[in-house]
Amino acid sequence: MTKLACRDCLYVAHDTEVCPSCGSNNLTDDWSGYVAVIDPKNSEVAEKMEVETAGKYALKVR
Repeated sequence: MTKLACRDCLYVAHDTEVCPSCGSNNLTDDWSGYVAVIDPKNSEVAEKMEVETAGKYALKVR
């Protein structure tokens, strides 16, 4: 199972050609670190990352 991160929204997805969060096909396996956002409305991390949807997000995407 390959984990890919979206270069546009940083969402981490499994074995897909299209990002389930934003619909972009700009995915890469060259990323590091991730944060799990549970409640984006009450999260300072989600606010700083401009994340509006719960899920796993990469911290650095190349």
